[in-house]
Amino acid sequence: MRRPLLLLALFLIVVVYGVVHFSHDEGTASAREVARKASERLESQRPRTAEEVGYAASLFDRVEVMRVTGTSTHDGDGVHVIVRTTGYGYEGALLAAERYVVRRCFRVRVSPEAEWGAEPRKVDCPDGPALAFRPPPEPPRLPYEELRRKLPRVPKGGRADEAGVRRVVAALDMDPKIRTEVRADGDRVGVLLLVPGNGFDPQDCLLARVAPGDTSVWVPSRMQRMPGEAGCGVGNALDPAPPPH
Repeated sequence: MRRPLLLLALFLIVVVYGVVHFSHDEGTASAREVARKASERLESQRPRTAEEVGYAASLFDRVEVMRVTGTSTHDGDGVHVIVRTTGYGYEGALLAAERYVVRRCFRVRVSPEAEWGAEPRKVDCPDGPALAFRPPPEPPRLPYEELRRKLPRVPKGGRADEAGVRRVVAALDMDPKIRTEVRADGDRVGVLLLVPGNGFDPQDCLLARVAPGDTSVWVPSRMQRMPGEAGCGVGNALDPAPPPH
């Protein structure tokens, strides 16, 4: 009688408290999964320098960048990044399990030719601290308020003065990287201020139209500012395309 009761007691102890054995393989798998997700988030068809890739990777949670090699994602074999990631494993009774921290290093390749979802390869961690990266420079600021305030207002029945609009645009305190275009069409004048894009992301641009009874300044929708669309063109300032549905 005592033996069944003893077995029952042991069974209840296991059910209530459980047993969790810590495994370094479990911690490594957890760290590898962090590296795999970082690799997927770094994938992009947009060309980036090694510095840009390293900076992006350094922003991910539980990821440290230990080494970056290569010039850019679209040159040669792309950019290779060694990341040190943090994984977790557990040891002890189920209701009082202790969490262990595991740090492992993996090599991640960032290139349009890289295999999507490939498992990062575990490597030895380089000596020294994690690398630090400067954030990329802010894009030039487009002078929305200044342009809106300084463009002339033309009464109904009048005619916009192209030369006057050009003088206003030329007098704006703008970054020299900003490209400007002014075009007259009948009694209207269109204005484009454009920050050159990378061919993949939406462009930064500002449009304005000076017409009899209506002077407007606006930013086209994101869809219209995508490469290949006509949103960031002076023609869209003169004859605005309807917003996408």
